[in-house]
Amino acid sequence: MKITVFASGTGTNFEALVKSEIGPKIALVICDKAGAKVLDKASKLGVPAFLFRPQDYPSKADFETAILAELRANDVEWIVLAGYMRLIGETLLLSYPNHIINLHPSLLPKYPGKDAILQALSDGAHETGVTAHFVDAGMDTGQLLRAKVFQLNRMRRRRHSRQKFTKSNISFTPKW
Repeated sequence: MKITVFASGTGTNFEALVKSEIGPKIALVICDKAGAKVLDKASKLGVPAFLFRPQDYPSKADFETAILAELRANDVEWIVLAGYMRLIGETLLLSYPNHIINLHPSLLPKYPGKDAILQALSDGAHETGVTAHFVDAGMDTGQLLRAKVFQLNRMRRRRHSRQKFTKSNISFTPKW
């Protein structure tokens, strides 16, 4: 089984996944932002990484069709979104039904979308967590698979909460 990780930023969650039990199954990384640190991390870890910038394509469908060609060329069966900051469109959803999983840094349905940890801290939440869910056409609305709770101390900084989220991914990744 081959898995690809989609990421947009630093690659901290990607790195945690590589070190987890699914690490050997990660065939490649797809990134949508030039200069994202995940590209360097993938290179250092020996995982092929591909940059697809949406602005280089006339439409979202064309953007996803180019990604799909790379996924098919590498016989990818599963997609894991780990810090990927873009909604998945119809092209990929139809090609990978119930085979795209998002790792979201909140206990969904609370705090969907961007900056979930900051939303929880701003809301004064005492706990948050991480949710794995299938991806559908909505924003963090797919079928929930698993959730893991951790306590938030209001005095903790956002960075510490992000570190805790990343560490929880190591033992939280779906059982393949």
